[in-house]
Amino acid sequence: MNFKITKLLLSLFLMAGLAFLLSSCGGEAQGTQSTKTESKSDTVYPSNVIPFYDKFKLILGDGSNAGTPTDFENKDYFYTTNDGTQDWVVYKTPNGGNTHGTSNNTRTELGQSKKWSAMTHNKLTGTCKVMNVSTTGNATVAASYSVVIGQIHSADGHENEPFKLYYKKFPGHKKGSVFWNYEINTKGDDNSGRWDYSYPIWGYDFSIIGKDKNDFPAEPKDGIELGEEMTYEVEVKDGMMNLKFMSEGHETKTFTKNLIKSEYTTKADMPQQVKDLFVPIGQDGVERENAYSEEGLFFKQGSYNQTNGVDPAANRVWCAGAETHGGDLKKQYADGNYAEVWFKSATVQVSDKAISNDGYFAANDGLANKTVYPNEVIPFMDKFKMLLADGTNVDDVVKYENKDFFYSVIDGTQRWVAYKAPNSGVTSKNSSNTRTELHEKREWTPEQGGKLTGTCKVMHVSTTGDGRVAASYSTVIGQIHSGEGHENEPCKIFYKKFPGHTKGSVFWNYEINTAGDDNGGRWDYSYPVWGHDFSVVGSSPTDFPVEPKDGIALGEEFSYEINVHKGIMYVTFMSKGHEPKTFTKNLIQSEYATKADIPMQTQKLFVPIGQDGVERKIAYSGELIYFKQGAYNQANGKAPEKNMVWCPGAETHGGDIAKQYETGNYTEVWFKDSTIGKSSPPKKN
Repeated sequence: MNFKITKLLLSLFLMAGLAFLLSSCGGEAQGTQSTKTESKSDTVYPSNVIPFYDKFKLILGDGSNAGTPTDFENKDYFYTTNDGTQDWVVYKTPNGGNTHGTSNNTRTELGQSKKWSAMTHNKLTGTCKVMNVSTTGNATVAASYSVVIGQIHSADGHENEPFKLYYKKFPGHKKGSVFWNYEINTKGDDNSGRWDYSYPIWGYDFSIIGKDKNDFPAEPKDGIELGEEMTYEVEVKDGMMNLKFMSEGHETKTFTKNLIKSEYTTKADMPQQVKDLFVPIGQDGVERENAYSEEGLFFKQGSYNQTNGVDPAANRVWCAGAETHGGDLKKQYADGNYAEVWFKSATVQVSDKAISNDGYFAANDGLANKTVYPNEVIPFMDKFKMLLADGTNVDDVVKYENKDFFYSVIDGTQRWVAYKAPNSGVTSKNSSNTRTELHEKREWTPEQGGKLTGTCKVMHVSTTGDGRVAASYSTVIGQIHSGEGHENEPCKIFYKKFPGHTKGSVFWNYEINTAGDDNGGRWDYSYPVWGHDFSVVGSSPTDFPVEPKDGIALGEEFSYEINVHKGIMYVTFMSKGHEPKTFTKNLIQSEYATKADIPMQTQKLFVPIGQDGVERKIAYSGELIYFKQGAYNQANGKAPEKNMVWCPGAETHGGDIAKQYETGNYTEVWFKDSTIGKSSPPKKN
């Protein structure tokens, strides 16, 4: 036993001696250890440059939450670099990628792990330089060519932002502007009316835009160049926000803002800047009297790219329509379609009373990738079935979407339901036109009645067609359709915009319920709402009427109501900045029962093509009818020679839907609110 123990001890002693000799001579054990040490020291993590990352979580430009970024880097979005004299932390974000929360904008940005009250003491500082902003965008869109480099964000309520620090530089300019925005904490449950008021620091404020897409204001004389260093301090204490901005060679600027008592509680308090920029797009809310009091707030810092690829028609302030290369990161980085911000130092002070902000991240992480079904935006979908533009019939629209035709979208302020249909696809019987359209399940007679409402904006109509053909460049966004007899349509609400025009027309058509068995003589009578009626056409394929002065632009919001009560139809239209219109039509007694009753408009448009019928004396009385809503594209590919009213000869690319979408040969309509139900007596004036 003693011999074995002695032998074991001797073996251990010899092994220890061998290890010592190898170590002394630079053998393999020493070399392996040295390589690991050198490998670790080669990487300078952002947390080695700015040691406050344990207080934050990091959202990357791909939409992911990287968590607490201590000893962390990502070479696409978040890493360190050296400018020849010192190390900097780089935050980089493309124009198009996966977003965070309900935003349309990508970000590589820190968010505090704790939230705090405006009554406590909290402070954020940063010394940085902006190295790049997007080289594409739209000069008429305020958010174009800009990046947010510091924020205070609310974790509660509407999750609005009482402080956003911007850098913005127009293409071709050497100097850009630095400004900060205060976003109101909107009163009530509807946050779509929120707006920003912008304070210039060096250069312009947010509201300075161009007159058209490629028109840029004069370069600011006191602006900041790309690569020029600046420092900001944001301090909140006892309900007051104190701001300080410094840059060598520039005047130091300070601002103070009350975060717990609003100065915007009535419409009369709205600044002129806001009236000019936000009110025209319907963002005209008022603020809660106690502003951001009683809400948890937190700091954010990094590169929150404000230049996105969303069509400006969606929102003329926030949607830049910039190049995104379909989200291809390398292509965007290669041709300057990204934002990049470097920080060399930053500090944060957090109140001892701050509490966990996990709730904010839990609610927003991955939200942009979560499916929000159309019925979650407009909850009446259980009352409808639908037909998609590829011919698919959908009997149950609840918890249903199709990314090509029917889905939810965000316009920068709120969610909408999008209906999209190419010029050519698979159509329904008796129609040459594709549709992505809801079809009411209930059928009812005009005597029984019903009501449909919709608040919408038309985002796109076909860019090809024939100026002589009335149906060209138009879409139907709401209908009453008959389910019996000739299956005609006593109400069709149209939007139509000619190429090159900014404003289009809204009108509605009444189609006669043709007497007799032959429906070939049917025709429409068109009522203008804003702009022209259906019958206003050009004299040649490329000749267009004058643009309507009182028309509606793509992306401009308007509402309609179709109320059929005791056989009488009342059609009402409303839009901010436009005169409201109401029309009345008897659906159970015709005014077109003889040839002599045919209106001049019809004689001009329909009679020349042989559509000259008369209507049943009782019109649609006793006939089962139903509502439809969505995007019923009137631009088909049939040659005008077949029918000079309904066949526009538009481009269809042989039915290739992807090519039609790529080349603008489709229609797209967004609805944010709609209702369906029983009729009601007409309102008395």
